[in-house]
Amino acid sequence: MRKLTKNRGSFPSDDALTKLFYLALRNISQKWTMPIRDWKAALTRFTIQFGDRISVN
Repeated sequence: MRKLTKNRGSFPSDDALTKLFYLALRNISQKWTMPIRDWKAALTRFTIQFGDRISVN
């Protein structure tokens, strides 16, 4: 995100910046194919700590 905003001098409004971030995140997420590292261990930890708020399928 810093790379996006660094190349542009200023933004005419907050909506312009929000739109730029939204479009950038949408493009990045389409290319994101790597699985989340150590997700099984994290999910186990979340289940122990937040058992009443998380449901494991």
